Parts: sequence; C-alpha cells; structure tokens
Amino acid sequence: MQTPIRDYALLSDLHTGALISRTGSVDWLCFPRFDSESLFGALLGTPEHGRWLVAPSDAAAEVVERSYIDSTFVLQTHWRTERGEVLVTDFMSVGDRRANVIRRVQGLTGTVTVRQELEIRFGYGEIVPWVSQDMEGEDPVLLAIAGPDALLLRGPRLHASDHRHEGTFEVSAGDVVDLELVWYPSHRDKPAALDIDEVLDSTISYWRAWGASSVDDGDYSHAVKRSLLVLRALTHEDTGGIVAAPTTSLPEQFGGARNWDYRYCWLRDAALTLEAMMTHGFAEEALEWRNWLLRAVAGDPEDLQIMYGLGGERRLTERELDHLPGYADSVPVRVGNGAVDQYQADVVGEVMVALEKLRGHGVPEDSFSWPLQRALLGFAENHLHEPDHGIWEMRGKLQHFTHSRVMMWAAFDCAVRAVRDHGLEGPQEHWTEIRDGLHAEIMEHGFNRELDAFTQVYGGTEMDASLLQLPQVGFVDYDDPRMRSTVKRIEDELLDEQGLLLRYRTHASDDGLDPGEYPFLACSFWLVEQYARSGRQEDGRRLMDQLVGYSNELGLLSEEYDAVNHRMAGNFPQAFSHLGLVRAADALQVGQGETSSHETMARE
Repeated sequence: MQTPIRDYALLSDLHTGALISRTGSVDWLCFPRFDSESLFGALLGTPEHGRWLVAPSDAAAEVVERSYIDSTFVLQTHWRTERGEVLVTDFMSVGDRRANVIRRVQGLTGTVTVRQELEIRFGYGEIVPWVSQDMEGEDPVLLAIAGPDALLLRGPRLHASDHRHEGTFEVSAGDVVDLELVWYPSHRDKPAALDIDEVLDSTISYWRAWGASSVDDGDYSHAVKRSLLVLRALTHEDTGGIVAAPTTSLPEQFGGARNWDYRYCWLRDAALTLEAMMTHGFAEEALEWRNWLLRAVAGDPEDLQIMYGLGGERRLTERELDHLPGYADSVPVRVGNGAVDQYQADVVGEVMVALEKLRGHGVPEDSFSWPLQRALLGFAENHLHEPDHGIWEMRGKLQHFTHSRVMMWAAFDCAVRAVRDHGLEGPQEHWTEIRDGLHAEIMEHGFNRELDAFTQVYGGTEMDASLLQLPQVGFVDYDDPRMRSTVKRIEDELLDEQGLLLRYRTHASDDGLDPGEYPFLACSFWLVEQYARSGRQEDGRRLMDQLVGYSNELGLLSEEYDAVNHRMAGNFPQAFSHLGLVRAADALQVGQGETSSHETMARE
C-alpha cells in the first residue's frame, strides 16, 4: 500500500523539490530541476523505482511530532522507540546552487538504531547506476554514476544488497550524525564537503527572512503565510518560473487516467501568483514573475502557449512511462503535457489582469512590457471569434466557454484602462469597441435567461465553477442578481454531499475522458471568495474552515480532496489550491471590515 499523499512533506531548494514521507522515505526527487527526470520515483511505483529511507529500525517506532521549523521548509521529525528518542532534521540547502538533501539525526534519549536504505534509479526509475564506495579521509563516501548524472552520499557506510544499499548506525543522547546526498554532472569534480551547521543556519535564515516580508494579520494568517511560502518553494530561483506542482501523475481519481504532469509553468498560475505576491508585500518577487512572463511569451504572438518550462522552454511533449505502475495503480504515468498545444482563450486575459494590477501598485511599464502586452492583445483580436479548450483543458471538441470569453473581455478592459488611467499609448476607442462587443455577446449567448444563470458554454445548460471568476475580473458585481442566481445553480448542481465544489459535471461535459474526479480545492476557495464579497460571510467562513482543515499538519494542500474517504488527490502540493486559499482569506478579511494595512497602503 502506498503512502497517503497527505503524509508527505515538501523540501525545496528553489530549483527542485523532494517529497519525504512520514516514515522517513524520500519517495520523489528530480535533480537538478523540478522537471528533470526522477532519481527517486517510489511515489509512482515501488521502492525499486528509487527512494532514500532514514528512520529508526525498531518496527514499533512512532512519530511523536513532525513539523517545519517556523516559516521554513526545514522539516523536523521526532521519533520515539522502546530504547530512546531521536530527532531527524531534513532540508535542502538554499542559496548555494547545490543540488542536495541533508538529513541530520540527533540523539535525544537512550540509544536508537537507525536504518538507512538507498535505492538510486535515474531516468524515472529505469536506470540503475554504477555504485562504488571509498573513503574521504576518515569518512566513507558512496558514489553513483549513470551517464550525465552523479550522486555522492556522505554518511555512515552502507553495504550492497540486491541493487540497493543499506545499513544501520546507532545514535545515543547528544550524538549527531549528518548525511548529505548531493547531485552533480558526472563530468565534474566531486563537490566538497559542507559545514552542515553553517548551511542549516543559513537555510533557516533565508526562509525566515523571506517569510518575514509577508504582510498579513487576518484570522487565517498562518495558513496564508504557509501558502505564500509554498508558492515561493515552487519557484525557480534563477528564472522566476513557478511550477503548478513538483509532481507528475498523482491521480485526480484513484485508479483512473486523469494523471497529468504539473511540473511546468502555466501563464495563468504565474499571473495569479504575481497578484498574490503584490497583495502581500512581495514587490520584488512580483516583478520577477512579470519578467518571467514577458520572457516566456516573447516572440511571435501567434506562437503563444498556455504553459512553458521553467526557463521558458516550449517543447513539453507528452509521453507515457509504461514501466511505472502509478500511484495507487493509476495509469498512465505521464511526463510532458499535451495541453501545451491547446488554444485557451482566457490566458491573455489572465496575464493582462495581473499586469494591470501591477500597474495599480505603482510598478511602471518598461520599454519591453507594454509593447509585448499590445502584441498579446493583437493575438487575442486575431482569434476573437474562435472556440477554445477552456480553462480546464478539455480534450473534447472546441467550444465557446463563457469563462474564456469573459477573460477575453477582461483583456481588452485592462487595455482600455491602461490608456485611460495610466497614460499608455494604444487605440483606446478600438479596444473599447471590442470590449463592449464581447460584453454584449456574452450576455446574449453565455447567460441563459430560462435558467437565470451564466452557463459553462454558449447556448448550454451546464454549470462550471470557473463562472465564479466573472466578478473577480469585474465583468459583473459579486452581488449582481445574475451572479447570485448563477451561484445558486452552481450550489445546486456542483456542490457534493460534503459541501465541496466540483469543476463541472464530468459525466455531462465533453472533456474527452471517462467521467469522474474529486472536487478541485481551488474551486471551493473561489466559492468562499464569492460568499465573502456578496454578504454571506458566515457561509464563507464555514467553508473556509472546512477547506483549511484539509491541509496536512504541515499546512500543505493537494489539488483535490476526497472528503468521503478523507484523503488528498491530485498533484501535491498544488500552487492553484494555495493561491485560492490566499485569495479567499483576503476576501474574508475585507468582507468583515478588517481591511489590512497592505491593502490600505495600496489604495493610498
């Protein structure tokens, strides 16, 4: 039986991330980037596909407590055995461009035997490396090499056993045993040993200093701060690109085929992250994300994609890894993402809305950013009347999705305001005409008067949670009667028995896949925002408490949640879920009149 998703912790070095289970096993790690091939892939298979276990050997050992050191991604696990107690500290060093995982075992009481199992499998679990062991002075080292990849382990000596390495060591009260696993290109010299105390202190200092910049004093400040930290942890330090999640193919339905690679940068997610960072005082980070956005989309506007690699790479070809059995037997396991070739009409709107808000925070346009935005508007105009795949990346027929059309309206609305309110150059009257024409079209075809509600597609009757974003971009007010009636139908049709919101009814929509999935947490957070901003504060707070309760003890959220069986689903941790949490918390705070200092300053 595989480890429940909620039992994983995230480690990050701002280049990649590791998932470590409650039982002390690193089951997912890709070096040197989030989107590199895994060297530990047990998450999507078995230990034979790669993992690194460090835990007490006592079968009766129990975890007393597991938590991050406050405002960091330095994980501490307190173990208790019959013979004593140990504290394991796991982290990845930050700021030194070193691709590593460090595991420190400290004796607290008695004497504890600690077991180590190391199975290195490069190439998503397919490639067994050549492993040798030697001495570095008085200290043992293990070296694993396969093609371009090399791993060096410093720590207690291991012995080979059936294509893996294992061993034990004892830790008594006051003892400290450090292990470092570091990746490097195999053609380079071995990285020198570290001063672990120094690196631990600097890593803690980095995360705490970054978190201290967060401006938030609301009722959900702890959850908001952790969510902002997650967004930072999923960001590449050099490029500014943010991945949707550090994992691939964790299923949206256990045993099903809705398994996608989220280790890429969606323009939509990047734009929303930019907005969240601005709102909470991270102006420098917001500018970094803007610059990533502009670099990624630079070129012929007709080549615009919905997602890119961490460095702006465009070829993200989807393929299936048949040798991996998948998480909970959910296949296929996919790397790459075929949605990269889709046309999603909402993307330009998402980008324009975020950049408009950046202007509102006083960040000026430069000689690159505004001309590129005008080019994006030209792309939107060239495709003004075309159907698309929609925000949910439907793999069925192209349609006119109401949400997509509204986001296109938002793009031109932002363009009009850029000229009118910020003095930028552009054909304001022309853009106004397009914007107003889209508004009239949406009200004619996207609002069903018999149902008294906006619908998923033009002329349709199905509901879609993405309609909750209509007031978020100003198309209608949150308390507009048409929005209230739409929310009522969304509640009637998409809320499940546990009070969570489905994206849409998969059995009634042509999305190209077999029906069935769990509720996306982001959609329920949108509903919280809608409640908070339309006078339903009590409903919003009740749902918010429920959603925050679905995070694990480390404050991490998955993409979806199976409330019936109390388990997380989908890729983890999920940026979109944490973005939704931040927006919902902000809405609740404003909705009850607790306007925070950062929002007051923004208005001033």
